[in-house]
Amino acid sequence: MEMSLPPGLYIVATPIGNLSDLSPRAAETLRRADHILAEDRRVTAKLLRHAGAKAPMTTYHDHSSDDDRRRALYMIASGAVALVSDAGTPLISDPGYKLVRAARAAGLTVFTIPGPCAAIAALTLAGLPTDRFLFAGFLPAKAKARRDAIAELAAVQASLVFYESGPRLGDALADLAAGLGPREAAVAREISKLHEECITGTLAELAARYGDSPPKGEIVIVAGPPGERTVGDADLDSALAEALASLSPSRAAAEVAERLGVPRKRAYARALGLSR
Repeated sequence: MEMSLPPGLYIVATPIGNLSDLSPRAAETLRRADHILAEDRRVTAKLLRHAGAKAPMTTYHDHSSDDDRRRALYMIASGAVALVSDAGTPLISDPGYKLVRAARAAGLTVFTIPGPCAAIAALTLAGLPTDRFLFAGFLPAKAKARRDAIAELAAVQASLVFYESGPRLGDALADLAAGLGPREAAVAREISKLHEECITGTLAELAARYGDSPPKGEIVIVAGPPGERTVGDADLDSALAEALASLSPSRAAAEVAERLGVPRKRAYARALGLSR
C-alpha cells in the first residue's frame, strides 16, 4: 500500500479527454491522497477507477460556500487533499483559486501537479503565433456583454484564446469577426478524444461554417493577433516626445513601439531624431 503524502493541498491536472494523458505523478498523487475535492464526483469517479485511487471525495465547485471552504481547509491542515476539476488543470476557468488563496493565508502548503490544459493544447494545434497569448476564458452568454468584452480585447497585441460551448459557438464567432476584424483563427474541438479536430480560417469563415451547425463537445477558439497598426509619424513623434521626457531614446523607443505596435527600429530612429 502506498504511503500517504505530506499534508497540504495538491492541485492535480486531469486528462481533457484521453485517460492515458493522466501523468504517472498525478495518478500516484490521487492514490496517495487522503481526500479528493472534485467538481463533479460522478466524473471524477471514472478517473479514480482508472488511476486505482480509492480516497473519499467531497464536491467542491464554483458554488461552494464559505463553510465548504472552511471544511476543506480543516482537511488540508491534517492531511493530503487533491483538488481536481472535471477535465484539465484546476483554476483555469474552473473552481479553486479562492481555496488556494485561503490555504496560503492559513499557512498551509500548496503543491501543483501539472498536466493537460485545453487552452495550451489548442494553441499547439492552431498554427497561430504563440509567443504572446491571452487566455480570456468563456465569453459572456448575453450578446451585448459579449460584444463589450470583445471590444476590450480588440487592441491586445497577442493571440486570444477562448473556451466556448457548441450551441453558442456560431454567435461567438460572428461577434468576434465583427469586433476583431479579418483575423486568422482556429476552432479546436474534442482535443485528445476520438473525434478531435481543429478547423482553421478567418473568423468570418468559421462563423459561417458553424452558424447553422453547432458542433458537440469541448471547444476552444484561438484568434490570431491583430495586423500591424498604421501609426502616422505625427502620432509616433507625440508619443515619443512624452516618453523622452523621462527615458533614454532606446528605452522610450522600446516602450512606445510596444504600446503602439510599431517596429522598434522605426521608433528608435524617430526617437534619435527627436532627442537631437
